[in-house]
Amino acid sequence: MAKIQMKTPLVEMDGDEMTRILWKMIKDELLLPFIDLKTEYYDLGLEYRDQTNDQVTYDSAKAALKYGVAVKCATITPNAARVKEYNLKEMYKSPNGTIRAIMDGTVFRAPIIVKGIEPYVRTWKKPITIARHAYGDVYKATEMKIPGPGKVELVYTPKEGEEVRELVHEYDCAGVAQGMHNLLPSITSFARSCFNYALDTRQDLWFATKDTISKKYDHTFKDVFQELYDTEYKDKFEAAGIEYFYTLIDDAVARVVKSEGGYIWACKNYDGDVMSDMVATAFGSLAMMTSVLVTPDGKYEYEAAHGTVQRHYYKYLKGEETSTNSVATIFAWSGALRKRGQLDELPELINFADCLEAATIETIEEGYMTKDLALVSTLPEIHPLNSEEFIRAIAERLAKKLEK
Repeated sequence: MAKIQMKTPLVEMDGDEMTRILWKMIKDELLLPFIDLKTEYYDLGLEYRDQTNDQVTYDSAKAALKYGVAVKCATITPNAARVKEYNLKEMYKSPNGTIRAIMDGTVFRAPIIVKGIEPYVRTWKKPITIARHAYGDVYKATEMKIPGPGKVELVYTPKEGEEVRELVHEYDCAGVAQGMHNLLPSITSFARSCFNYALDTRQDLWFATKDTISKKYDHTFKDVFQELYDTEYKDKFEAAGIEYFYTLIDDAVARVVKSEGGYIWACKNYDGDVMSDMVATAFGSLAMMTSVLVTPDGKYEYEAAHGTVQRHYYKYLKGEETSTNSVATIFAWSGALRKRGQLDELPELINFADCLEAATIETIEEGYMTKDLALVSTLPEIHPLNSEEFIRAIAERLAKKLEK
């Protein structure tokens, strides 16, 4: 069978630990036999990030904006232990955070639904998509340890005019303080991406913050969403038969648990981080979730929404067998290839992405899966596979689908 040809490269961002091992398996078994794969490669493994003083991360994000479609492996965000383990020059920031800040997009995460993996919330029948703002807040915060009595203030110094001060707290003992920020253009981009994605997917859009407590910070998010909806999107939503509404974050959580799913839930940065993990786990597994960063002008970065599976990597290094779920990473590749095919008008590439996802779901629904899924599956007959066996089982079904 002739390999599928590509016109424009994908931006490929390699990663760390066990997911890096899976990345190569996926390319070798599921992609390269069928596609003349064109990528612009960036090594975001922690060692190379350290060698380049993290410049490679910035370069990869700029390449994603240039080419319009990127696919990213899971990467390590180093803490103090990782700095020591890898002998790093410094404690680098989250690669995801850096890429999201440069691309100024919104992260959309949704569970991958398969038969036999039942949601823990019995009312959930349809996927719930989390739309996560990808800039600022706690991820760009400045922090201080307060050694003793004194005061902490927020100070704004305009280019012209008098400075403005707000007391944060008058300390009579040791403590901590944190200052965080956001930008109106980024908030507006977040809102616009959410409204556009809701229209593209014909789903209701919910947005939730805590504006009753955060009367300036969170309230600004609420106001931006509402003004944009009223001036640009209200008629489009009504014509599409979908709804936008705002509610408090605690009310949203209660509504979500009692709902059947089938909508987009837009959250600020940290809320989206937490809630996407909650939704993924409640649907069965963190490794069963799609994740895509979408900019307002239609640039896409697909990624696995989970970590680097450190424990399995250490087993792998010892030569021990692992059974690591690669579904989210496979769907990152399929999503990127499908979008590349859509933008370049390559129906063969779009069909390949569809077949790859169908083969992956079919493999699981026939009872062949990694151990994490085997532990929660309700299928009558289950065949647990190791990491490589699972990918090869998908490859067999994929080849048959493509032959047809």
